[in-house]
Amino acid sequence: MRPELWAGLLIAAPALAEPRFTDRAPDLGIDHVYDGGWTHFVGGGVASFDCDGDLRPELFLAGGVNPATFLRNTSDANVSFAADPDAIPDLTGVVGAYPLDIDSDGLLDLFVLRVGPNRVLRGLGDCRFADVTDALGLDGGDRWSTAFTATWEQGNTRPTLAVGNYVDRTDPDGPFEACDVNLLYRPEGGAYPAPQDLTPGFCPLSALFSDWGRKGRADLRLSNDRHYYVRGGQEQMWAMEAYPRLYGQADGWQDHQLWGMGIASRDLTGDGRPEVFLSSMGDQRLQGLGEGAGPHFADMPFAMGTTAHRPFIGDDGRPSTGWHIAFGDVQNDGRDDVFIAKGNVDQMPGNAMEDPNNLLLRTDEGRFVEAAAEAGMADTARSRGAVLTDLNLDGRLDLVVVNRRAPVRIYENLTQATGHWLMVSVTQAGVNSQAVGAWVELEVDGRVMTREITVGGGHASGQAGLQHFGLGAVSEAKLRVIWPDGTTGPWWPVTAGHIVTLHRAAGGEVLSGD
Repeated sequence: MRPELWAGLLIAAPALAEPRFTDRAPDLGIDHVYDGGWTHFVGGGVASFDCDGDLRPELFLAGGVNPATFLRNTSDANVSFAADPDAIPDLTGVVGAYPLDIDSDGLLDLFVLRVGPNRVLRGLGDCRFADVTDALGLDGGDRWSTAFTATWEQGNTRPTLAVGNYVDRTDPDGPFEACDVNLLYRPEGGAYPAPQDLTPGFCPLSALFSDWGRKGRADLRLSNDRHYYVRGGQEQMWAMEAYPRLYGQADGWQDHQLWGMGIASRDLTGDGRPEVFLSSMGDQRLQGLGEGAGPHFADMPFAMGTTAHRPFIGDDGRPSTGWHIAFGDVQNDGRDDVFIAKGNVDQMPGNAMEDPNNLLLRTDEGRFVEAAAEAGMADTARSRGAVLTDLNLDGRLDLVVVNRRAPVRIYENLTQATGHWLMVSVTQAGVNSQAVGAWVELEVDGRVMTREITVGGGHASGQAGLQHFGLGAVSEAKLRVIWPDGTTGPWWPVTAGHIVTLHRAAGGEVLSGD
């Protein structure tokens, strides 16, 4: 996508107040910390999802050597949470977690990444979970798992799962050039046979199944950490054929290396195909899909303001270390913004120690400008995983950030004079209840905003539930869904300021709202 096209694809928005956030965690007595030695330098994820039916997302926080924590959402006008120790089994060694409905019973489950055996926690209703890993026939392994993504391949009643494993802890010649194999779990009926090895593995820290070219098939992208693969490795994308194969230069794939930490995707240009944002030590890379049939991704220009390669406050001029990346419209002006969690791995002398998180606001010219300090979220703790989601259903996106060796932050968005908004839940009867793989399209003032429903990405952090759209000054829009099987639904009129559910059953689509 040519950069000169960006500005023309933006919604005209009124003058809005600058974003303002406040951390509610201290007043709530929530001081959860992600901690641990070498194997917990990475990870530190959070999963957000509704498990009690009120649409407000609960939180599952990875703890590393500390126990994982479950927080029940008790928000009303203000963001509020309470610990619920009976919700989940006792788990330590947790790196991160991702919500998905693995058995299509309409209740969200959790895939939990660990240093040690990974676990699947089945949702039982009312935010109670049971370990069903063995019942699914799924081999949780005993590796250092740091990346996860899932998709429903055609004809399957269970999702295909991909697990990225970091350094092989058992390799006596490691840790450098000792990356472990990655695993692909393809279901057979209601169970999972032994996984396929995806080799070579190059120490991934994030993974994402995405139908990058809108061709009807989700392929697997892995972002890999060159700190440990050292040489001979690169970023990877697997074509999900009957037997997966790596895309190469003959397919249009461009070889490149980075200290890959997180993946986020969002259609920013209005062409219906998602751009990809990759976090790293040093520059963060926003990439767009070029012309042609293959997966030819190229970096967006430096002038877009997205590289966020050094701290923007303080006197530490060394390169930044980016982790989780999240897209979202924090002012509801109709333009997606970007949050980037930052923090030194531990004591890496070549990188900044005082490394504030970024909030990049998209301007009406299409560029991004830094606003984290003014917004109140320029934290210099060693941040890791995060979610950007509406915690109290007031139409404004809030933020949760897990930190290494520092308490979690639960930021409430208190921005005044925001634009209009809409939130959308997409569900279907039968297999794949959350419609993973669907495309949500919202036509607003002549522009179509496109979202792909995915499981994965981020850094050890996943979220499920409502799709949030900022609408700017526009109060009326049209909504439709292209379902995972390729069926295109009709356009539905929707009104700003509402939460709507579009559900597909045997009799067709039904739109309902608050």
